[in-house]
Amino acid sequence: MSWTNNIENLNAVLLHLSVRDRAGKEVEPDSAFLSWKNLTLRARENRKTVYLIGNGASASMASHIAADLAKNARVRTEVFTDLSLITAVGNDLSYEDVFAEPLRIKMTEGDMLIAISSSGQSPNVIKAIQEATRLGGLVITLSAMKRNNTLQSQGILNFYVPAESYGMAETSHAAILHYWVDQMVATKTENTTS
Repeated sequence: MSWTNNIENLNAVLLHLSVRDRAGKEVEPDSAFLSWKNLTLRARENRKTVYLIGNGASASMASHIAADLAKNARVRTEVFTDLSLITAVGNDLSYEDVFAEPLRIKMTEGDMLIAISSSGQSPNVIKAIQEATRLGGLVITLSAMKRNNTLQSQGILNFYVPAESYGMAETSHAAILHYWVDQMVATKTENTTS
């Protein structure tokens, strides 16, 4: 595949972004991003925390976006990437608990969980979503691959791209997350200059 074809494929994947609410109803993307931004603004005003989770490249993306959101939009963020925590929970409980267990300890009602999974089927991400929901957290999901993956019905907003490869899914998720952060930064700038 040529570079031009790759860019055309990425463009097609992003243009086919689908967002559903928890009931499975389609939400227009601009409306979904506005809702996500407003939920995040409310979390920031109430000094709530935005947790970001994922495995592999999605974990590094979670860490990157958490840093951008904290530094540029003044939002409290946290990721669970500490090797000692991951290995302790994985060894003493199970790998499926590496995100759910820290959330049990730290999450409070009104906090937000951003769950990133290319397949939409990661057991540890799904378990974390269930725990966050039980604790009264606001869950936003990002997934790809199969259209009706498990994550597609777990959050209050569920962002899905029809990417068939991990590279295309991860690149698309990075674009979605950066767009969200940019919306938050623009709001911070508007509030500072007005």
